[in-house]
Order: sequence, then structure tokens, then C-alpha cells
Amino acid sequence: MSDVGVRIEKVDLPGIGTRHDIVTENGRRIGIVSHRSGERELAVFDDIDPDACRERVRLSEDEALALADVLGASVMLGQLAGIREQAAGLFTEQLLLPASSPFVGGRLGDTRARTLTSTSIVAIVRDAEIIPSPTPTTELRAGDTLIVVGTRPGLESLARLLADGSLPS
Repeated sequence: MSDVGVRIEKVDLPGIGTRHDIVTENGRRIGIVSHRSGERELAVFDDIDPDACRERVRLSEDEALALADVLGASVMLGQLAGIREQAAGLFTEQLLLPASSPFVGGRLGDTRARTLTSTSIVAIVRDAEIIPSPTPTTELRAGDTLIVVGTRPGLESLARLLADGSLPS
């Protein structure tokens, strides 16, 4: 990862909306135009003339959300992998919440995962949605994939707890 922070520039577009530009490490400019009407466009600017838009892609609300989900998921999972490499004895794991779990339909806090297993549930992947930093009131559904950080014994205890509600030994 670079020592240079990511540059994001906000440009007000009178009568249109707002454009947020991301300037990449190699100087490329990519913009997201949020129209007052709710429409969104992805804009890729020219290499030589950063004020000239090379290509625009109109995005429906669903397409914009899907793009955000994909980018967010890949960044988050990459960061989690980086944590795993840096912290000896700390692992990340994806645990599927089975339909038979006693926690299905309940809240994340009902699991008492952190207290009972010393693990942290840092995200939930549900269908194409990612719920980063879920709160204790986040509802759990059958088929949710829980992104968990902890020690190997803690992760094994959490897997047992989620599967059948048995307390870790």
C-alpha cells in the first residue's frame, strides 16, 4: 500500500449535481457524477487532458449499488487478508450461518460471539450485499456468510456455537 493518501476531489456542478474525482497513483482521473435527479455516471478522463472526459457510463441505481458492493467487498477482503498476514495467531474466516442455527432470525448480539469465543464478526455477506461492521442489532439470516477475525480455537468455538448453539468448552 502506498504512503500517499488517495486523492478525492469534490466538484460542484451548478444545475447538475456533484462530481467526486479519484486521482490514481499514476495520475489517472475517474469521476462519479451524482445528478440532482438521482442518476449517476462513471466518467473516465483523458490521460493528456484531465479536464476532457474520454468516456461516460450511465449507471442505474442498482448498477451503482452493485459497483459499490463489488469494490467495497474486494477492498475489505484484501484488508482482512493483510491483517491475517500481519498478526501472528490471528486468522480471518468466512463462516456460513446454516438454516438450522438457533440464531437465524435473531440478532447478532444474541450470539455473544465476542464474549464467548473472543472472536469479532467484522462483516456479513448476504446475497450481493456486504454489511461492514455489523452492530449487535443486525438481523441474522440463513445463508449469511460471517466474516470473522480471531484465533484458531476461537473460530472453531464460534463455528460450533453458530451451528447448534452449544457453548464453547
